[in-house]
Amino acid sequence: MSAPPANSLEPATGLRLVARFPNLRALAWADDVLYASRGYNLLRTRISPGQIPSDNQPWEDVASFHPVYWRRWTARTNLSSRLVRDGFHALAVLPSGRMVAAVPGAIITLRPNEGRFQVTHRITRGTRPLHITAIPDGNVFWGEYFDNASRDEVQVYSSTDGGVKWDVAYTFPKGAIRHVHNIVHDPWGDCLWLLTGDYGDECRVVRASYDFRKVDVVLQGNQQARAVACVPAESGLYFSSDTPLEENFIYHLDRQATDRPEKPSQLAPLSSSSIYGCCVGRDVFFSTMVEPSAKNTDRCVRIYNGRNGQDWRPLLSWQKDRWSMRFFQYGNAFLPDGENSTTYLAVATIAVESEDMTTSLYAVQP
Repeated sequence: MSAPPANSLEPATGLRLVARFPNLRALAWADDVLYASRGYNLLRTRISPGQIPSDNQPWEDVASFHPVYWRRWTARTNLSSRLVRDGFHALAVLPSGRMVAAVPGAIITLRPNEGRFQVTHRITRGTRPLHITAIPDGNVFWGEYFDNASRDEVQVYSSTDGGVKWDVAYTFPKGAIRHVHNIVHDPWGDCLWLLTGDYGDECRVVRASYDFRKVDVVLQGNQQARAVACVPAESGLYFSSDTPLEENFIYHLDRQATDRPEKPSQLAPLSSSSIYGCCVGRDVFFSTMVEPSAKNTDRCVRIYNGRNGQDWRPLLSWQKDRWSMRFFQYGNAFLPDGENSTTYLAVATIAVESEDMTTSLYAVQP
C-alpha cells in the first residue's frame, strides 16, 4: 500500500481541509459540539447542519482546571507542555451536562453551571487513563493505565453519580494483564469493550456488561489482540493493533462472531502502531503514531480511512518533528471520542512538523 506525501495540507481524496486551530487539542464530540483544550482551559464550538467551518470558527470558554502552580508555567509553551504531559488527556460529556476529564494525576469533574473542574479522584498508579467512557444512563468508566512491572491487579473504576464518587467496578487479578488501554461503549451490542495489554495473554479484547456481572474474553494471546483504538459499528467491531513488535493491521470482528471464538477479519495493513480511531457517518478512521520500533520504521503520522469497512487507504500524513520521542512525546494524531453527528473529521496532531499541537477540521466527502 503506497502512502501519501508527508504533508497534512495537501488535499486528499475524500477529505477537504476547512479549518485549522493552532494550540488546541480536540478531545470529544457531543453530537455537533466539539470540545477542545488549550492547556488547562476547556473550550467548545458548535457546527450547525449545513455550516462550513473556517479558521474564524468561534470557540466558547467552558471551564478550567487549576493544576499545581508549576504546571501553570509549563503549560504555556508547546515543548514544556509536551515534556511534562500537561493539559487535558481525555474527556467524557454526560447527558446530564456534567463532564469528566483526565489530567496528570487526577480525574476531575465539572458540575453543570460551574466554571471550574474539581478533583474527584487522585491517581496513585500511573498518571492518567488513556480514555474515559460514558454510557447513555450517565455511568462513567475508566481503567488503570500504569507501568505495572510486577503485574499487580488492575482496577476498572465506575461512577453512577456523574463522576463525583468512584468505586471499583471490576478487578483484573494479579498477573492477568499489564494495564487497561481503553473502555468503549457499544450501543449496538449494549455492552462495554475493554482493551488490555501488553504481552502474551495480557493482550485481550473483552466484552462486559455495564455492571460487570458478565465478562467474556473474545480475543486474547497475541500482539494482534493488543489494541487501543476501537470503533463499534452495526456490523461489528473495527479495531487497530498497537504493537511495536510486529506489523500492524486494521481488523473487523463480526458482531455474530463475538459470541464464538473466531479470528477477526484482517482488513488492511498499517504503517505503524495505532491508538486512535473514530467514525464520521459511514467512514471509519484510524491514525498511526511514530514510536521507536524495529518493526514499524515509518516516520510519518498517518490517517487511514475505510468507507463501510472497505477500500482502506491512507489519506493524510505528517512528518515527525526533530524533538526527542523519549522526552517530547511520539508523533501522533488524536481523534476525539464521543458521538459526532457532523460531516467533519477533527484531528489534533502533536510532535509533527508545522502542525504541532494543532487541531484541523476536514470535510468528509459524500
